[in-house]
Amino acid sequence: MRAVIQRVKSGSVSVDKEVISCIGPGLLVFLGITHSDEPSDAEFLVDKLASLRIFEDNDAKMNRSVMDISGEILVVSQFTLYGDCRKGRRPSFIDAAPPQQAETLYEYFTEQMRQKGIPTKSGRFRTMMDVSLVNDGPVTLILESK
Repeated sequence: MRAVIQRVKSGSVSVDKEVISCIGPGLLVFLGITHSDEPSDAEFLVDKLASLRIFEDNDAKMNRSVMDISGEILVVSQFTLYGDCRKGRRPSFIDAAPPQQAETLYEYFTEQMRQKGIPTKSGRFRTMMDVSLVNDGPVTLILESK
């Protein structure tokens, strides 16, 4: 499981020009799922994200987590995180999990975030989405479960 995390002041997802999810300060998580991923991969990333200290404290040091700031999380599925561009001019997506497996783990991931007590919203799986954000910092990190 691969996640691109962006610290944001706000974020939103629209489908057909209608906003379906929006958050204030927190994290925008683009989540990619591969064939070998299991619930334990989601649990690992959820635990890591909930306690990852990437928000500034009063001394301007990254010492606070999304939980510490009472932030929100917006999770957007993104199979293209497993795109392989090493050969040719068009990415190969054979490393991305099939839709049924990916959707199950995506839903599990978002539910586990909610179980941590973090307000968590999501995009719409297998849908063309417009994602908007105001990046805070900017701070962008990549996490992998393996």
